[in-house]
Amino acid sequence: MHPYSRRTTRRRLLLGGAALAASVALPDVLFAHTGGSARLVVVVLRGALDGLAAVPPYADPAYAGLHRELAIFAPGVADGALALDGSFGLHPSLGFLHQRYLAGELVVFHAVASPYRDRSHFDGQNVLENGLAKPLGSADGWLNRALAALPRGAGQPGERAVAISQNVPLILRGDAPVISKSPQTAPDVDEELLSRLADLYSRDDWFSARLTEAVQTEKLADDGGSPADAPAMRPGGGADRVSGAARMAATLMRSLGGPEVAVIEASGWDTHANQGGAKGALAQRLNGLDNALRALADELGPLWPQTAVLVVTEFGRTAAMNGTRGTDHGTGGCAFLAGGAVRGGRVIADWPGLSRAALLDNRDLRPTLDLRSVFKAVLDEHLRVDARSLATRIFPDSSGARPLQGLIRA
Repeated sequence: MHPYSRRTTRRRLLLGGAALAASVALPDVLFAHTGGSARLVVVVLRGALDGLAAVPPYADPAYAGLHRELAIFAPGVADGALALDGSFGLHPSLGFLHQRYLAGELVVFHAVASPYRDRSHFDGQNVLENGLAKPLGSADGWLNRALAALPRGAGQPGERAVAISQNVPLILRGDAPVISKSPQTAPDVDEELLSRLADLYSRDDWFSARLTEAVQTEKLADDGGSPADAPAMRPGGGADRVSGAARMAATLMRSLGGPEVAVIEASGWDTHANQGGAKGALAQRLNGLDNALRALADELGPLWPQTAVLVVTEFGRTAAMNGTRGTDHGTGGCAFLAGGAVRGGRVIADWPGLSRAALLDNRDLRPTLDLRSVFKAVLDEHLRVDARSLATRIFPDSSGARPLQGLIRA
Protein backbone atom coordinates (compact mmCIF):
# COMPACT_ATOMS: atom_id res chain seq x y z
CA MET A 1 0.00 0.00 0.00
CA HIS A 2 1.29 3.44 -0.88
CA PRO A 3 2.21 5.44 2.25
CA TYR A 4 -0.18 8.27 1.35
CA SER A 5 -3.15 5.93 1.81
CA ARG A 6 -2.34 5.52 5.50
CA ARG A 7 -2.42 9.18 6.43
CA THR A 8 -5.33 10.31 8.62
CA THR A 9 -4.38 13.97 9.14
CA ARG A 10 -6.09 16.86 7.36
CA ARG A 11 -4.27 15.69 4.25
CA ARG A 12 -6.47 13.09 2.58
CA LEU A 13 -6.14 10.46 -0.07
CA LEU A 14 -9.09 11.28 -2.34
CA LEU A 15 -10.43 8.33 -4.30
CA GLY A 16 -13.22 9.17 -6.01
CA GLY A 17 -0.90 9.75 -31.36
CA ALA A 18 -1.20 11.80 -33.49
CA ALA A 19 0.31 10.54 -36.78
CA LEU A 20 1.14 13.98 -38.19
CA ALA A 21 2.22 17.19 -36.51
CA ALA A 22 -0.67 19.45 -35.60
CA SER A 23 0.11 23.15 -35.66
CA VAL A 24 -1.89 24.04 -32.55
CA ALA A 25 -1.54 21.70 -29.64
CA LEU A 26 -0.16 18.37 -30.80
CA PRO A 27 2.87 18.99 -32.98
CA ASP A 28 4.89 15.78 -32.73
CA VAL A 29 4.03 12.12 -32.29
CA LEU A 30 6.13 9.00 -31.88
CA PHE A 31 5.24 5.33 -31.88
CA ALA A 32 6.95 2.20 -30.57
CA HIS A 33 6.32 -1.55 -30.66
CA THR A 34 5.90 -3.34 -27.34
CA GLY A 35 4.83 -6.73 -28.64
CA GLY A 36 1.89 -7.05 -26.24
CA SER A 37 -1.75 -6.12 -26.50
CA ALA A 38 -1.55 -3.09 -24.20
CA ARG A 39 -1.54 0.37 -25.78
CA LEU A 40 0.10 3.36 -24.10
CA VAL A 41 -0.05 7.02 -25.10
CA VAL A 42 2.05 9.63 -23.26
CA VAL A 43 1.04 13.25 -23.83
CA VAL A 44 3.68 15.80 -22.76
CA LEU A 45 2.25 19.30 -22.28
CA ARG A 46 5.21 21.63 -22.84
CA GLY A 47 5.19 25.01 -21.15
CA ALA A 48 3.80 24.01 -17.74
CA LEU A 49 0.04 23.55 -17.45
CA ASP A 50 -1.71 25.45 -14.65
CA GLY A 51 -2.99 22.52 -12.60
CA LEU A 52 -5.00 24.83 -10.33
CA ALA A 53 -7.07 25.82 -13.37
CA ALA A 54 -7.24 22.44 -15.11
CA VAL A 55 -8.22 20.71 -11.84
CA PRO A 56 -9.53 23.53 -9.64
CA PRO A 57 -9.44 22.81 -5.86
CA TYR A 58 -12.58 24.89 -5.41
CA ALA A 59 -13.20 23.67 -1.85
CA ASP A 60 -9.87 25.03 -0.62
CA PRO A 61 -10.68 28.32 1.18
CA ALA A 62 -7.54 30.04 -0.15
CA TYR A 63 -7.99 29.10 -3.81
CA ALA A 64 -10.25 31.89 -5.09
CA GLY A 65 -8.31 34.63 -3.33
CA LEU A 66 -5.01 33.51 -4.82
CA HIS A 67 -6.08 32.67 -8.36
CA ARG A 68 -8.55 35.58 -8.49
CA GLU A 69 -10.11 36.07 -11.95
CA LEU A 70 -8.34 32.93 -13.19
CA ALA A 71 -10.09 30.74 -10.62
CA ILE A 72 -12.78 28.30 -11.75
CA PHE A 73 -16.02 28.41 -9.77
CA ALA A 74 -17.49 25.45 -7.92
CA PRO A 75 -19.76 23.08 -9.86
CA GLY A 76 -23.39 24.06 -10.28
CA VAL A 77 -22.94 27.67 -11.44
CA ALA A 78 -22.37 29.19 -14.87
CA ASP A 79 -18.85 28.40 -16.12
CA GLY A 80 -18.28 26.29 -13.02
CA ALA A 81 -16.06 23.26 -12.73
CA LEU A 82 -17.18 19.80 -13.78
CA ALA A 83 -17.72 17.94 -10.52
CA LEU A 84 -15.36 15.19 -9.44
CA ASP A 85 -15.33 14.30 -5.74
CA GLY A 86 -16.63 17.24 -3.72
CA SER A 87 -13.24 18.95 -3.36
CA PHE A 88 -11.88 19.07 -6.91
CA GLY A 89 -13.38 19.57 -10.34
CA LEU A 90 -12.28 19.70 -13.96
CA HIS A 91 -12.03 22.85 -16.06
CA PRO A 92 -15.31 23.24 -18.03
CA SER A 93 -13.37 22.77 -21.30
CA LEU A 94 -12.53 19.17 -20.35
CA GLY A 95 -15.90 17.59 -21.09
CA PHE A 96 -14.55 14.38 -22.61
CA LEU A 97 -12.21 13.76 -19.69
CA HIS A 98 -15.17 14.31 -17.36
CA GLN A 99 -17.13 11.68 -19.25
CA ARG A 100 -14.21 9.27 -18.81
CA TYR A 101 -14.16 10.02 -15.08
CA LEU A 102 -17.86 9.22 -14.76
CA ALA A 103 -17.29 6.03 -16.76
CA GLY A 104 -14.54 4.94 -14.37
CA GLU A 105 -11.80 5.51 -16.98
CA LEU A 106 -9.92 8.51 -15.57
CA VAL A 107 -7.64 8.97 -12.57
CA VAL A 108 -6.79 12.59 -11.72
CA PHE A 109 -3.58 13.27 -9.79
CA HIS A 110 -3.04 16.54 -7.96
CA ALA A 111 -0.16 18.12 -6.04
CA VAL A 112 2.14 16.04 -8.25
CA ALA A 113 5.54 16.88 -9.76
CA SER A 114 8.80 15.45 -10.98
CA PRO A 115 11.81 15.76 -8.60
CA TYR A 116 12.79 19.04 -10.28
CA ARG A 117 12.42 22.27 -8.23
CA ASP A 118 14.18 25.14 -10.09
CA ARG A 119 11.42 26.24 -12.52
CA SER A 120 13.33 26.23 -15.82
CA HIS A 121 11.26 24.85 -18.72
CA PHE A 122 14.27 23.33 -20.43
CA ASP A 123 15.65 21.60 -17.33
CA GLY A 124 12.18 20.69 -16.07
CA GLN A 125 11.35 18.92 -19.31
CA ASN A 126 14.67 17.09 -19.19
CA VAL A 127 13.87 15.73 -15.72
CA LEU A 128 10.33 14.81 -16.78
CA GLU A 129 11.70 12.83 -19.72
CA ASN A 130 14.96 11.36 -18.45
CA GLY A 131 13.29 9.92 -15.34
CA LEU A 132 16.14 11.06 -13.09
CA ALA A 133 16.33 13.56 -10.24
CA LYS A 134 18.46 16.07 -12.18
CA PRO A 135 18.31 17.53 -15.70
CA LEU A 136 21.73 16.41 -16.87
CA GLY A 137 23.58 13.11 -16.69
CA SER A 138 21.52 10.99 -19.09
CA ALA A 139 21.23 11.07 -22.86
CA ASP A 140 18.27 8.68 -22.96
CA GLY A 141 14.68 8.75 -21.74
CA TRP A 142 12.75 6.59 -19.31
CA LEU A 143 10.29 5.34 -21.93
CA ASN A 144 13.07 4.23 -24.28
CA ARG A 145 14.71 2.39 -21.37
CA ALA A 146 11.36 0.77 -20.62
CA LEU A 147 11.05 -0.42 -24.23
CA ALA A 148 14.54 -1.91 -24.01
CA ALA A 149 13.57 -3.69 -20.78
CA LEU A 150 10.53 -5.48 -22.21
CA PRO A 151 10.74 -9.29 -22.23
CA ARG A 152 12.99 -10.85 -24.84
CA GLY A 153 11.16 -11.41 -28.10
CA ALA A 154 8.64 -8.62 -27.53
CA GLY A 155 7.90 -6.38 -30.46
CA GLN A 156 8.79 -6.76 -34.09
CA PRO A 157 12.32 -7.11 -35.53
CA GLY A 158 14.22 -3.92 -36.24
CA GLU A 159 13.35 -0.50 -34.96
CA ARG A 160 11.24 -0.34 -31.79
CA ALA A 161 9.92 3.15 -32.39
CA VAL A 162 9.14 5.56 -35.20
CA ALA A 163 9.10 9.32 -34.66
CA ILE A 164 6.85 11.52 -36.77
CA SER A 165 8.59 14.65 -35.61
CA GLN A 166 11.29 17.13 -36.47
CA ASN A 167 13.36 15.62 -33.64
CA VAL A 168 13.01 12.62 -31.36
CA PRO A 169 12.26 13.95 -27.86
CA LEU A 170 14.42 12.88 -24.95
CA ILE A 171 11.78 10.56 -23.48
CA LEU A 172 12.24 8.20 -26.47
CA ARG A 173 15.97 8.57 -27.08
CA GLY A 174 18.20 5.64 -26.20
CA ASP A 175 19.31 2.17 -27.18
CA ALA A 176 15.92 1.06 -28.48
CA PRO A 177 16.09 1.98 -32.19
CA VAL A 178 13.90 4.86 -33.35
CA ILE A 179 12.96 5.95 -36.86
CA SER A 180 12.38 9.69 -37.25
CA LYS A 181 10.00 10.88 -39.96
CA SER A 182 9.33 14.57 -40.45
CA PRO A 183 5.69 15.67 -40.44
CA GLN A 184 4.13 16.87 -43.68
CA THR A 185 2.98 20.17 -42.20
CA ALA A 186 5.01 23.34 -41.81
CA PRO A 187 7.31 23.23 -38.79
CA ASP A 188 6.20 25.05 -35.65
CA VAL A 189 8.21 27.71 -33.88
CA ASP A 190 11.27 26.02 -32.34
CA GLU A 191 10.08 24.91 -28.90
CA GLU A 192 13.59 24.63 -27.42
CA LEU A 193 14.30 28.25 -28.35
CA LEU A 194 11.00 29.38 -26.83
CA SER A 195 11.78 27.48 -23.64
CA ARG A 196 15.19 29.11 -23.35
CA LEU A 197 13.70 32.56 -23.97
CA ALA A 198 10.99 31.92 -21.38
CA ASP A 199 13.63 30.98 -18.82
CA LEU A 200 15.69 34.06 -19.70
CA TYR A 201 12.70 36.37 -19.28
CA SER A 202 11.07 34.60 -16.32
CA ARG A 203 12.26 37.20 -13.78
CA ASP A 204 11.11 40.18 -15.82
CA ASP A 205 7.33 40.58 -15.88
CA TRP A 206 7.27 42.90 -18.90
CA PHE A 207 9.48 40.80 -21.19
CA SER A 208 7.81 37.57 -20.00
CA ALA A 209 4.37 38.97 -20.81
CA ARG A 210 5.47 40.18 -24.26
CA LEU A 211 6.92 36.75 -25.13
CA THR A 212 3.74 34.99 -24.00
CA GLU A 213 1.55 37.37 -25.98
CA ALA A 214 3.68 36.84 -29.11
CA VAL A 215 3.46 33.06 -28.80
CA GLN A 216 -0.29 33.16 -28.18
CA THR A 217 -0.80 35.47 -31.17
CA GLU A 218 1.12 33.06 -33.42
CA LYS A 219 -0.84 30.09 -32.09
CA LEU A 220 -4.18 31.85 -32.51
CA ALA A 221 -3.25 32.77 -36.07
CA ASP A 222 -2.68 29.07 -36.74
CA ASP A 223 -6.05 28.33 -35.13
CA GLY A 224 -7.86 30.77 -37.40
CA GLY A 225 -9.31 32.39 -34.31
CA SER A 226 -8.79 35.23 -31.88
CA PRO A 227 -8.87 35.57 -28.09
CA ALA A 228 -12.52 36.53 -28.26
CA ASP A 229 -13.70 33.51 -30.23
CA ALA A 230 -11.00 31.06 -29.15
CA PRO A 231 -13.08 28.83 -26.83
CA ALA A 232 -15.58 27.96 -29.56
CA MET A 233 -13.01 27.53 -32.36
CA ARG A 234 -13.98 27.91 -36.00
CA PRO A 235 -14.75 24.98 -38.28
CA GLY A 236 -11.59 23.93 -40.05
CA GLY A 237 -9.45 25.63 -37.41
CA GLY A 238 -6.87 24.28 -35.00
CA ALA A 239 -9.18 22.00 -33.02
CA ASP A 240 -10.29 20.22 -36.22
CA ARG A 241 -6.69 19.72 -37.32
CA VAL A 242 -5.68 18.32 -33.93
CA SER A 243 -8.61 15.92 -33.90
CA GLY A 244 -7.80 14.82 -37.43
CA ALA A 245 -4.20 14.12 -36.44
CA ALA A 246 -5.36 12.08 -33.46
CA ARG A 247 -7.61 10.00 -35.70
CA MET A 248 -4.66 9.33 -38.00
CA ALA A 249 -2.63 8.15 -35.02
CA ALA A 250 -5.38 5.82 -33.90
CA THR A 251 -5.75 4.40 -37.41
CA LEU A 252 -2.04 3.55 -37.43
CA MET A 253 -2.29 1.92 -34.01
CA ARG A 254 -5.21 -0.20 -35.21
CA SER A 255 -3.41 -1.37 -38.33
CA LEU A 256 -1.85 -4.83 -38.52
CA GLY A 257 1.55 -4.68 -36.86
CA GLY A 258 0.97 -1.02 -36.04
CA PRO A 259 2.55 0.93 -33.17
CA GLU A 260 1.42 0.19 -29.63
CA VAL A 261 3.01 3.12 -27.78
CA ALA A 262 2.70 6.80 -28.72
CA VAL A 263 4.30 9.94 -27.34
CA ILE A 264 2.60 13.24 -28.15
CA GLU A 265 4.16 16.65 -27.54
CA ALA A 266 1.68 19.49 -27.06
CA SER A 267 3.02 23.03 -26.79
CA GLY A 268 1.49 26.35 -25.79
CA TRP A 269 0.93 25.97 -22.01
CA ASP A 270 3.21 28.78 -20.77
CA THR A 271 0.52 31.24 -19.61
CA HIS A 272 2.41 34.17 -18.10
CA ALA A 273 -0.09 36.72 -19.45
CA ASN A 274 -3.82 36.83 -20.21
CA GLN A 275 -4.36 33.22 -19.21
CA GLY A 276 -8.11 33.49 -18.82
CA GLY A 277 -10.42 31.51 -16.58
CA ALA A 278 -13.36 29.46 -17.84
CA LYS A 279 -12.85 31.22 -21.19
CA GLY A 280 -9.71 32.53 -22.84
CA ALA A 281 -6.32 31.29 -24.01
CA LEU A 282 -5.94 28.42 -21.55
CA ALA A 283 -9.54 27.32 -22.06
CA GLN A 284 -8.84 27.10 -25.80
CA ARG A 285 -5.77 24.94 -25.22
CA LEU A 286 -7.68 22.63 -22.89
CA ASN A 287 -10.54 22.38 -25.39
CA GLY A 288 -8.10 21.37 -28.14
CA LEU A 289 -6.52 18.75 -25.90
CA ASP A 290 -9.92 17.39 -24.87
CA ASN A 291 -11.09 17.16 -28.50
CA ALA A 292 -7.91 15.35 -29.51
CA LEU A 293 -8.28 12.80 -26.71
CA ARG A 294 -11.90 12.22 -27.73
CA ALA A 295 -10.83 11.68 -31.36
CA LEU A 296 -8.11 9.29 -30.25
CA ALA A 297 -10.59 7.22 -28.24
CA ASP A 298 -13.22 7.24 -30.98
CA GLU A 299 -10.80 5.99 -33.63
CA LEU A 300 -9.10 3.44 -31.40
CA GLY A 301 -12.52 1.86 -31.03
CA PRO A 302 -11.99 -1.80 -30.06
CA LEU A 303 -8.46 -0.99 -28.81
CA TRP A 304 -9.68 1.56 -26.25
CA PRO A 305 -10.32 -1.08 -23.53
CA GLN A 306 -6.61 -1.97 -23.57
CA THR A 307 -5.34 1.62 -23.79
CA ALA A 308 -3.88 3.92 -21.11
CA VAL A 309 -3.21 7.60 -21.81
CA LEU A 310 -0.83 9.58 -19.54
CA VAL A 311 -1.04 13.39 -19.69
CA VAL A 312 1.84 15.16 -17.90
CA THR A 313 3.67 18.51 -17.82
CA GLU A 314 7.10 19.66 -16.59
CA PHE A 315 5.79 21.53 -13.52
CA GLY A 316 2.80 23.52 -12.31
CA ARG A 317 2.31 27.26 -11.99
CA THR A 318 2.10 29.77 -9.15
CA ALA A 319 -0.88 29.68 -6.82
CA ALA A 320 -1.37 33.45 -7.14
CA MET A 321 -2.23 35.34 -10.32
CA ASN A 322 0.60 37.63 -11.44
CA GLY A 323 0.47 41.27 -12.54
CA THR A 324 -0.18 40.42 -16.19
CA ARG A 325 -3.29 38.29 -15.50
CA GLY A 326 -1.41 35.04 -15.85
CA THR A 327 0.61 32.65 -13.71
CA ASP A 328 4.35 32.13 -13.44
CA HIS A 329 6.52 29.01 -13.28
CA GLY A 330 5.62 26.93 -10.24
CA THR A 331 6.08 23.44 -8.85
CA GLY A 332 3.13 21.21 -7.94
CA GLY A 333 0.52 20.58 -10.60
CA CYS A 334 -1.82 17.91 -11.96
CA ALA A 335 -1.62 14.86 -14.22
CA PHE A 336 -4.17 12.54 -15.83
CA LEU A 337 -4.35 8.83 -16.57
CA ALA A 338 -7.24 7.93 -18.89
CA GLY A 339 -8.29 4.94 -20.94
CA GLY A 340 -10.35 1.80 -21.01
CA ALA A 341 -7.54 -0.07 -19.26
CA VAL A 342 -7.56 2.39 -16.34
CA ARG A 343 -9.26 1.72 -13.00
CA GLY A 344 -10.55 5.27 -12.75
CA GLY A 345 -13.30 7.42 -11.33
CA ARG A 346 -10.84 8.65 -8.67
CA VAL A 347 -8.87 11.69 -7.59
CA ILE A 348 -5.56 10.88 -5.93
CA ALA A 349 -4.32 13.88 -3.99
CA ASP A 350 -2.49 14.12 -0.70
CA TRP A 351 -3.64 17.72 -0.62
CA PRO A 352 -1.28 20.12 1.23
CA GLY A 353 -3.58 23.13 1.05
CA LEU A 354 -3.05 26.62 -0.34
CA SER A 355 -2.64 28.60 2.85
CA ARG A 356 0.45 30.80 3.01
CA ALA A 357 2.07 28.44 5.48
CA ALA A 358 1.41 25.45 3.20
CA LEU A 359 2.81 26.93 -0.02
CA LEU A 360 6.26 25.96 -1.25
CA ASP A 361 8.57 29.01 -1.13
CA ASN A 362 5.51 31.12 -0.28
CA ARG A 363 4.28 30.84 -3.89
CA ASP A 364 3.69 27.31 -5.26
CA LEU A 365 1.46 24.35 -4.63
CA ARG A 366 3.64 21.98 -2.63
CA PRO A 367 4.02 18.61 -4.42
CA THR A 368 3.23 15.51 -2.35
CA LEU A 369 3.46 12.84 -5.07
CA ASP A 370 6.41 12.05 -7.36
CA LEU A 371 5.35 11.58 -10.99
CA ARG A 372 7.70 8.62 -11.17
CA SER A 373 5.37 6.76 -8.80
CA VAL A 374 2.72 7.04 -11.53
CA PHE A 375 5.13 6.14 -14.34
CA LYS A 376 6.34 3.07 -12.47
CA ALA A 377 2.80 1.90 -11.81
CA VAL A 378 1.79 2.18 -15.47
CA LEU A 379 4.94 0.43 -16.72
CA ASP A 380 4.52 -2.31 -14.12
CA GLU A 381 0.79 -2.97 -14.33
CA HIS A 382 0.16 -2.09 -17.98
CA LEU A 383 3.32 -2.96 -19.94
CA ARG A 384 4.52 -5.60 -17.44
CA VAL A 385 8.03 -4.19 -17.06
CA ASP A 386 9.75 -6.08 -14.24
CA ALA A 387 10.35 -4.44 -10.86
CA ARG A 388 14.13 -4.81 -10.98
CA SER A 389 14.40 -2.95 -14.28
CA LEU A 390 12.12 -0.20 -12.96
CA ALA A 391 14.26 0.31 -9.87
CA THR A 392 17.75 -0.04 -11.32
CA ARG A 393 17.63 0.73 -15.03
CA ILE A 394 14.65 2.90 -15.86
CA PHE A 395 14.42 5.09 -12.73
CA PRO A 396 17.78 4.44 -11.03
CA ASP A 397 17.64 7.19 -8.37
CA SER A 398 13.99 6.87 -7.39
CA SER A 399 13.93 4.70 -4.27
CA GLY A 400 11.68 7.23 -2.55
CA ALA A 401 9.12 7.12 -5.36
CA ARG A 402 7.22 3.91 -4.68
CA PRO A 403 4.89 2.81 -7.49
CA LEU A 404 1.22 3.41 -6.87
CA GLN A 405 -1.01 0.34 -6.87
CA GLY A 406 -4.21 -0.51 -8.69
CA LEU A 407 -4.17 2.12 -11.45
CA ILE A 408 -4.75 -0.44 -14.23
CA ARG A 409 -7.62 -2.90 -14.43
CA ALA A 410 -6.64 -6.48 -13.74
